[in-house]
Order: sequence, then structure tokens, then C-alpha cells
Amino acid sequence: MLIPLLWLVSTAFKSAGEDIFQFPPQFLPTQPTLDNFRRVWAENPLAQYFFNSTLVALLTVGLNLLFCSLAAYPLARLEFKGRQTLFLLIVATILIPFQVVMIPLYVLIINLGLRNTYLGLVFPYLASAFGIFLLRQAFQSIPKDLEEAARIDGCNDLGVWWNVMIPSARPALITLAIFVFIGSWSDFLWPLIILDEPDRYTLPLGIATLASGFSLDWRLVAAGSVLSILPVFGVFLALQRYIVPSAAASGVKG
Repeated sequence: MLIPLLWLVSTAFKSAGEDIFQFPPQFLPTQPTLDNFRRVWAENPLAQYFFNSTLVALLTVGLNLLFCSLAAYPLARLEFKGRQTLFLLIVATILIPFQVVMIPLYVLIINLGLRNTYLGLVFPYLASAFGIFLLRQAFQSIPKDLEEAARIDGCNDLGVWWNVMIPSARPALITLAIFVFIGSWSDFLWPLIILDEPDRYTLPLGIATLASGFSLDWRLVAAGSVLSILPVFGVFLALQRYIVPSAAASGVKG
């Protein structure tokens, strides 16, 4: 599993005089250099690609957490007719591959005038069945005593959601945020469909243009790919300490 990643990193640091396709592969560069990173950054608008990917990923994470948590709370706590059936229908949509809804989504985006826009990139991921399922399970594990105490203090349903459920389900929210960020950051198919302006390209599309040029240099492609995965590692390393079992039950005494 790690061999392709090691080969990618090794290729990014190899100089022009080294054979990157030799067999067996040489993972340690004999003449390591940072020139590939300097060239790929100087010769391509990677800064714009980074900005586009970062903005789209942050918008996707924020809106996905908002809408998934708003949908998960009534499914977990409120009593209404058809609640379980509705939840099962939502979870069943996980079985539908994205390629099935790709064309209807594209037509909808065109009709809304969102092609070549950041909102158009975010639109299909405003909510997800997996996110609703994950947060519903997290909300159900929160002791009802906390919710009842909040209602005694005068909180309505929205107040309970914001003041009790969201803080208590922080580990699940952060876990979902990591999954959504990685999915948005690495998404290639949807941006490829709705973007035709290079100024709006995300990193996966930008890296793909490096591999489709007339003068293909795999060292530059590898260097660009390494730069594109660094934010993912950074986000995971920064947030992994929050992925722990919720301590919501500790708020209940006796």
C-alpha cells in the first residue's frame, strides 16, 4: 500500500539525471533536489489551485456539518410519525453511486446558473447520508438528562441542538469534518464536469493538467502531487487528537 506513495515522494526529489523508471525502483534519490518543487510552483498557478481547493473544502465542511447536524437531531431526539422510515430511506441513498445522479445534478447546476462557481462545486455535498447517520448515532448516545436540564432552563429545540448536542458530539463532528475535507479536497470528477475556466480549477484538476501537457515531466507531476497531499496530512494530524469517545456522560452526576 505504501510503495506507490514512497515512489511518488522519491520521484519528486529526484534530479533530471536519474532514471525514475528503473527496476527494481530506487527509492532513495542519489542526488536529491528541491528544483522540481520550485519549477512546478513557478511554472503553474498552483497558488490559485490551492486557494480554490481550500475555499471549496472549507465551505463544504462547514455547510455539511450544519445541515447534517440539523437533520440528525430530529431523527435522533424528536418523536414524529414516520421518523424511522425516513431515516431508513436516507441511509438507503448511500447505496446510490454518484454516477447515477451526476447528470441530473449537472442539469440542476446549469439551470441554477452555478457552473464555474464555488457554490456549484459545493452544492452536491451540502449534506450526506453518511453524515446524518453518524451524527444521529452520536446524538442518541448523549444522556437525556442533559437535554431535560436544558429544557428546564428554557431552551427550545434549536437551543438544545446548539447548546447541548453540538458540544457533546464534538468527536463525531470532527470525524465527519475530516472525512468531508478529504473527500472534497481530492474530488476530481465533479469539478471536471462543471468547470471549464482554469481560474476555478481545484488542485486535482490542476495536477491533471500537468500530466496532460505536450512535454510531460513526471518529476513535476510527482512534486505537484506531493504538495497537494500535504494539507490532508496536516488536517488529519491536527485533528486526530479530538477523535476520542465522547465524554458527554461525565456531565451527569449521580
